[in-house]
Amino acid sequence: MHELPQQLVNGLLLGSMYGLVAIGYTMVYGIVQLINFAHGEIFMTGGFGALTVWLMLPGGTTMWLALPLMIIGAVIVATTISVAAERFAYRPLRNAPRLAPLITAIGLSIVLQQAVWAWYPDARSSIVFPEIAGGPFHLGSITIQTGDVFLLIAAPLSMAFLGFFVMKTRTGRGMQATAQDPDTAKLMGINTDRIITVAFALGALFAAVGAVAYGLKYGEVNYRMGFILGLKAFTAAVLGGIGNIYGAMIGGLVLGLAEALTTVYIDEIPGFEQLGGQPWGNTWAFVLLILVLLVRPQGLLGERVADRA
Repeated sequence: MHELPQQLVNGLLLGSMYGLVAIGYTMVYGIVQLINFAHGEIFMTGGFGALTVWLMLPGGTTMWLALPLMIIGAVIVATTISVAAERFAYRPLRNAPRLAPLITAIGLSIVLQQAVWAWYPDARSSIVFPEIAGGPFHLGSITIQTGDVFLLIAAPLSMAFLGFFVMKTRTGRGMQATAQDPDTAKLMGINTDRIITVAFALGALFAAVGAVAYGLKYGEVNYRMGFILGLKAFTAAVLGGIGNIYGAMIGGLVLGLAEALTTVYIDEIPGFEQLGGQPWGNTWAFVLLILVLLVRPQGLLGERVADRA
């Protein structure tokens, strides 16, 4: 039990990262009812965008100076690819049967993985990501690594920004109207194409921030990093209530806590001795999703997707 506070903090940090990526899934689905399975690879390209900026900086540049530039680089790469995907891959299929854009998203995911694998130096193995000097920090029995400090700051700031943007800005209200009824929103003068593009761009922005947090936390990036994390982020979005942006973050936190706690404590239960440890962390995350959906299919906070004919 003396490890419980540390595991709770680990779970919250992990869940915050899942939540940042899950926002992209839930925003896009809430507006165009598309499961963008390429979003995990958008996250991955953001990580490589940040790394590229670091490699281009002159030697001796401090991490505190480089980090803002790396975030900008990650955001530019991720949002550019995401907006281009919406314009050239998804928009032509907007009125097609739902299976068509879903298959396109899976294909785009594979294309992005292979593009990075083929064109980026040393992408076939994990590439060392720069670290923030200093730390770790100790709060009683809790240890926080220096790389996690960025996530502790970025996650709540990102959610605060998103909440303000959606509730207080004209574009945010347009997103709400488009999610509720895109045809009526268009009749009321809302440019729904622009609103959908903004949703893809915002989702990519948060994914890019999450990718920088991933690199700082684990000290590496690789071309496969978006696959499993993308699946977990999608799980978090469904867990919280697909289409509900606050549910995405709550779902991410619940998923992160469940993964951290089961990884450490599940093998303490009689009969589960062989089911603990990190290799089983992914399994228990999806078991949690199944259990929640059996009891509450709409997710923890409920879906916010209008019924459409």
